Amino acid sequence: MVFRSPYPDVEVPDVSLHGLLFADLGERADRVALVDGTSGASLTYAQLAGAVDRLAAALAARGIGKGDVVGLLSPNTPYYAVVFHGILRAGATATTINALYTADEVAHQLADAGAKMLFTVSALLPNAAPGAAKAGVSDVVLLDGAEGYPSLAELLANDHPVPSVEIDPAEDVAVLPYSSGTTGRAKGVMLTHRNLVANIVQCNAMFHVDGSTRVLAVLPFFHIYGMQVLMNNGLQVGATVVTMPRFDLPEFLRVIQDHRTNRVYIAPPIAVALAKHPIVDQYDLSALDGIFSGAAPLDEELADIVAKRLNCRVSQGYGMTEMSPVSHAIPDERDDIPVGTVGLILPSMENRIVDPATGEDVGAGERGELWCRGPNVMKGYLNNPEATAATLDADGWLHTGDVAVIDERGLVTIVDRVKELIKYKGYQVPPAELEAVLLTHPEIADAAVVGVRDAEGEEVPKAFVVRQPRSALDEAGVMEFVASQVAPHKKVRVVEFIEAIPKSAAGKILRKDLRARENA
Repeated sequence: MVFRSPYPDVEVPDVSLHGLLFADLGERADRVALVDGTSGASLTYAQLAGAVDRLAAALAARGIGKGDVVGLLSPNTPYYAVVFHGILRAGATATTINALYTADEVAHQLADAGAKMLFTVSALLPNAAPGAAKAGVSDVVLLDGAEGYPSLAELLANDHPVPSVEIDPAEDVAVLPYSSGTTGRAKGVMLTHRNLVANIVQCNAMFHVDGSTRVLAVLPFFHIYGMQVLMNNGLQVGATVVTMPRFDLPEFLRVIQDHRTNRVYIAPPIAVALAKHPIVDQYDLSALDGIFSGAAPLDEELADIVAKRLNCRVSQGYGMTEMSPVSHAIPDERDDIPVGTVGLILPSMENRIVDPATGEDVGAGERGELWCRGPNVMKGYLNNPEATAATLDADGWLHTGDVAVIDERGLVTIVDRVKELIKYKGYQVPPAELEAVLLTHPEIADAAVVGVRDAEGEEVPKAFVVRQPRSALDEAGVMEFVASQVAPHKKVRVVEFIEAIPKSAAGKILRKDLRARENA
């Protein structure tokens, strides 16, 4: 059966993302759009829109336009929004890169996306420069400045005409974030202007965010959650978005206190700190009226502790990069919905719950894989028709790989995962990628990686390793080897040596057998 949102369908404007956010600033023009939470530097909406136009003009003068891809590798700052929207304003596609990526990971994404330029910051040059060089990207611009590189300020000082670009919202790809989807190595997710515009309009029906809202943006803009829910949705409704370059608990609390942010978006690890750390009591957090968690499941008991300690509402939602990203959320006006659920289906979306074994739909209260369809669902994976077909069927249903239950009230609860992806502190960790790294070690004969729970209940990557004969490799050696080649969130954190990796007759790793060892 098909489950629909209890909310009426929304009308999705037939405009580009730039058109939705900047076509008519109205009374927003002189309002502060973005503030650097650390320095206090800010941009009004008029200044932001003007800088976006100037950058688009500079990019057009450099030959960047429709069909081109530009990389963006930076922590959160007000100028991240300038670069992001300047790329789209020029008609190009932005591929946002994880600021923690190694040089090889940066190179892979730039090359796979076919990027022609890269914007980054001086602090990230040790990985950005060799990554760009390896990918054949020679045009590297810094948001701040460093000797030998053009700066964003230089590009913004141009007097070139702003390009006139015809955007087909339903077809033209606006952003190309990378996601592991339901399995495997990270793939470019093609999100059109219509996908992004639709999800902003859909979220507006659920969230009470407006011009009086001060949004704390500590979650990274390179991640679809930060990009859309914090940055783009905040700007569309005229809110003030306060940026932080990284999470640091004392600074996080200070920014909430000093900037009086009343809407804070987090991932569950931040909730743990808010619930348990004694330093929280040293700050005035009275401006807070709502905390919204996403990117990974939030424990209901933990949410309750945070809500009581901070005297504010705590809620959560669910989504995927492939859905731009939000598909389910607890609406702001619904205090009766338990945080153990991910709330209700967004407007203009349909859901099915499908038995993975039979492929048949199941009804309310029964478990099955969650399938989603709506205007926010991706166009597909870049240059990967096989992965697209495995995730997005011919009827437009996105197979999420998550097991869910929808009850009689329409409340959705995520209960398990069909997919193999590990979610560490909200970041995606593909087991196959770590296995590929492990197998390059000369003393490792075979390896498999699964997610296990640590002492704090966090899912972490565990490697099962088969050593070569006469090898003296130990756990620390395995972890150090992987850590030297991947971003910090992908590090192997537990190692167990075994005689053989269990596999099916077809050679597929039997991860369920490895997980069973944990519970034996």
